[in-house]
Amino acid sequence: MTPGRPVPPPLAQTINPVADGGVLAAAYGATSGDSGLVPLTVARRAPKADDVEIAIEYCGLCHSDVHATRGEWGNQSYPLVPGHEIVGTVSRVGADVTDFEAGDRVGVGCMVDSCRECGSCLDGLEQYCENGMTGTYGAKDRRNGDTVTQGGYATSVVVDRRYVLRVPESLDPAAVAPLLCAGVTTFSPLRHFDVEEDDVVGVVGLGGLGHMAVKLAKAMGAKVVVFTTSEAKAPAALELGADDVVLSRDPAAMAAADRTIDLIIDTVAAPHDLNPFFRTLRVDGALFQLGLPSEAMPPVNPGALICRRIAYAGSLIGGIAETQEMLDFCAEHGVVADIELVGADQLNEAYHRMVAGDVKYRFVLDTGTLQAPAKEADA
Repeated sequence: MTPGRPVPPPLAQTINPVADGGVLAAAYGATSGDSGLVPLTVARRAPKADDVEIAIEYCGLCHSDVHATRGEWGNQSYPLVPGHEIVGTVSRVGADVTDFEAGDRVGVGCMVDSCRECGSCLDGLEQYCENGMTGTYGAKDRRNGDTVTQGGYATSVVVDRRYVLRVPESLDPAAVAPLLCAGVTTFSPLRHFDVEEDDVVGVVGLGGLGHMAVKLAKAMGAKVVVFTTSEAKAPAALELGADDVVLSRDPAAMAAADRTIDLIIDTVAAPHDLNPFFRTLRVDGALFQLGLPSEAMPPVNPGALICRRIAYAGSLIGGIAETQEMLDFCAEHGVVADIELVGADQLNEAYHRMVAGDVKYRFVLDTGTLQAPAKEADA
């Protein structure tokens, strides 16, 4: 058995009581910060008038799932079922739902609600909701009392139709799952910067986010340059479609890249010095920070920004309309994530491998490997 891997309990714990018309969903999640992922049973509500009930087929594994389940981002409510890259088919809809019907293939990303009233929500930027978006898991469900949202490592979920996305039938549904986080997280700044043919896009890091940034920027017609600290990653970057690879540890290579880049997408989640990358940007260039280091970054030299009117910006996933735009764009250009499919019994091993950087490039859970909820859990 893998060291640190928990022994599954004989009977899955049930999260929340089962209400009339609701269903029990088999799931995997954490019962404490050091429990690892164990079998659980989640009670899902019956669809309300605007709800869509989804039979989950696949759910991507995001590194943020690891942080959340291990309590590495502060106090966490347990038990917790992670997963915010959900793809499945509609099983039931509420009485007022007209835009989805049973059998439709759909997706759910990082949020399942927002206030719907603030300026950001009204502008289609629900991810920046001024009253706080409702995350797909680990968040207080603002429309269902004191319950906490539970995510997609499960066989079903119920979500308000406004936060459900239509998955194009031409795309592999398993490989679509990571698009709902990694895909839109990289698509949004590329669109915000209006990337087009012949622009030069730099991508820092070649993990789950980085490989999507390469694919999407190429599909937009850009020339793509990957910056990496590992020379061994150069063949993989070129295979993904990158036009060039720069070894960022090599001062001569970085000097040669001076003033050659229009936009940098930085996906690295570990502290690193940004100043050498600013020097590769042209006048009016921008660096978008997507990786969120847990420790302080080295200070930015304001002079590097001032002397070329460079923008240093951040970006968080994407709104619902933009996420749908991204899915449609990916269907048009045949873009999906590179994935490794895993079963429920491989989830803890997959977490260990994610932390070690041993994945190329995203893990996706096949929810068909989850066991049906035990009938005793109904009691």
